[in-house]
Amino acid sequence: METELSRELGIEHAIFGFTPFPAVAAAISRAGGFGVLGAVRYTDPQELARDLDRLDKLADGRPYGLDVVMPAKKVEGVTEADVEAMIPEAHRGFVQELLARHGVPELAEGEASGWRITGWMEEVARRQLDVAFEYPIKLLANALGSPPADVVERAHAHGVRVAALAGSAEHARRHAAAGIDIVVAQGYEAGGHTGEVGSMVLVPEVVEAVAPLPVLAAGGIGSGEQTAAGLALGAQGVWLGSLWLTTEEADLHSPALTRKLLAAGSGDTVRSRALTGKPARQLRTAWTDAWDDPAGPGTLPMPLQGLLVADAVSRIQKYEVGALLGTPVGQIVGRMTSERSVQAVVDDLTRGFERAVTRINRIAGRSAP
Repeated sequence: METELSRELGIEHAIFGFTPFPAVAAAISRAGGFGVLGAVRYTDPQELARDLDRLDKLADGRPYGLDVVMPAKKVEGVTEADVEAMIPEAHRGFVQELLARHGVPELAEGEASGWRITGWMEEVARRQLDVAFEYPIKLLANALGSPPADVVERAHAHGVRVAALAGSAEHARRHAAAGIDIVVAQGYEAGGHTGEVGSMVLVPEVVEAVAPLPVLAAGGIGSGEQTAAGLALGAQGVWLGSLWLTTEEADLHSPALTRKLLAAGSGDTVRSRALTGKPARQLRTAWTDAWDDPAGPGTLPMPLQGLLVADAVSRIQKYEVGALLGTPVGQIVGRMTSERSVQAVVDDLTRGFERAVTRINRIAGRSAP
């Protein structure tokens, strides 16, 4: 599963794995792929440094990267407190009523929320970068499009390639103009923030729009056959996120959530603004249904929605309230039916890729290489 890009990065398989868990990212890299650690949850730079220390040791010298979330345009002088003050009381009341209806206990006195979305704020992301560039990362990905120009320049000065996610060919062209090195074409099927164009249509459009820049295919990919399809559409690798959530190395801290993921089918997700204020594919739950109900107050724009629901999400996760318990995940969740090691997942991807290549060669009347 080598491509020009994978050879340039020194990896055996053109598999890029996004994950919030350092142990998973390291295992992906050890298995011959490229692990990418999601940084959005690290509001404390020391916690990020601790986990990058762990990732660096576990990766055993293999390359890895970091994914941050920062806007291309900077807003000066806005603090988290300023943003919190913009949240209407009616929305706060709606959250409390919803939690009370489902009997969600309060956090213990003095216990802070374990889930904050302040990583969406530029000042937090910049502190993350100050830490990240102290480590031998090989890729910096940004989930909100092209990062600010000075960040791209700083990454390049450190010899780090920059990737950005795109949900349309127009987005991809803007990334190319901004000096991005790799475009991740993320289709409608993907988990988390995603656009409205399916991967089968999006990937070749983006490949054509930004050629000769390398493109990674994302969304709806969870098998070697689907990986082969992405490469056949012109991508130089695949970007996988959801597939790692049920691996043995993942640390969801919630057996109930793991069970829900393993039991879910491909039709059990929904694109909802309930978590962050932007459309994000996630498990459909009573939580997403309530926020999407026209009778409710509706969601707030990012980052207000994320700050509004942070404590609620922590309470739902801590007490494993089944009806409300969810997570961002793509439609590929229907293939996630058992807990496996990262190595087993990668082995399955490579075997499926080989089957697909053999099948196509047979159809074309050629012998497999």
